[in-house]
Amino acid sequence: MAYIKGRGAQINPANRFSNFIYDANPLADLDTDEKLKTKYITVHPKTILNKVDSPDIGVAWSMNPYQGCEHGCVYCYARNTHPYWGYSAGVEFEQKILVKKTAPALLRKKLNSKNWKAAPIMLSGNTDCYQPIEKELEITRQILEVLWEKRHPVGIITKNSLVLRDLDILKKMAEHQLVKVSLSITTLEEPLRQKLEPRTASIINRLKTIEGLTAAGVPVNVMMAPIIPGLNDHEIFDLVEEVAKRGATAVNYTIVRLNGDVETIFEDWVRKAFPDRADKVMNQIKECHGGKTSDSRFGTRMRGEGQFAMLIKKQMQLARQKFLGEAKLPGFNLEMYGKYKNPQLRLFG
Repeated sequence: MAYIKGRGAQINPANRFSNFIYDANPLADLDTDEKLKTKYITVHPKTILNKVDSPDIGVAWSMNPYQGCEHGCVYCYARNTHPYWGYSAGVEFEQKILVKKTAPALLRKKLNSKNWKAAPIMLSGNTDCYQPIEKELEITRQILEVLWEKRHPVGIITKNSLVLRDLDILKKMAEHQLVKVSLSITTLEEPLRQKLEPRTASIINRLKTIEGLTAAGVPVNVMMAPIIPGLNDHEIFDLVEEVAKRGATAVNYTIVRLNGDVETIFEDWVRKAFPDRADKVMNQIKECHGGKTSDSRFGTRMRGEGQFAMLIKKQMQLARQKFLGEAKLPGFNLEMYGKYKNPQLRLFG
């Protein structure tokens, strides 16, 4: 089968929860327009905040206005959640986007709850809150309006320069240490980005996004996530240097892990996109995870182990020391929310 441009996954693994097993090549009989067509499906969740129990993450709550992601990053761990909605983790993860239009109202209800106490929320913990449809629907912007109204802290992670649209809100929040933005940049090589993350913002636009956020006083952390041995691990020093020039305060990283259906999707992709180095890439990924492509253990799953993982860790440490020095991200302000939780109470104090 020919390589499908504009999509990360090239196959549709069967949903393990389904009673029916279908062809893993669902695109063979479709014309080009149908192959690339995205469908948006409105869903009606009862809640919007998710408790984060992982000690690797560093925040207590996450919030996802969308499930599935049109960005199409082939390595995305969130692919494994799509089968719970009845879809494949492959092409369908990129084609069938679940939209939670009631997210802002659900968030306001939660923040108005008498039992809620301020705690950093990650927007999003699963799929990108600034994927293409956000330009039209503005669900993430409405969420930010609620968070600003309540003076509640939030950490944003995205690959999309659309975050600059909301600078008017983010600037106000940053003045009170209520927001940080983590911009995911995995490579400085645009041809690699186009295959690895086909519908994300270009590299130059993401670098300009760092500048725009920094100029507005919004703290920026860059996530080189994931580092994929054999594809982008040689870029660590160049990437840290470049984002530091643009104003990033911190750089963090993860090493790729191919859990669940992502292993099948990624290996199929790398053998089609980079057949000359596919074996090298897969073998070096295994070197980072004790001979396997996946790892679910807290503490090691994000950083890996072994010789390659240690080399990556040391390179990142040296790059940070050289280009970022003692720069640190500010902490979150958890004090303001109590005063703004109930606007009427501010009339008496």
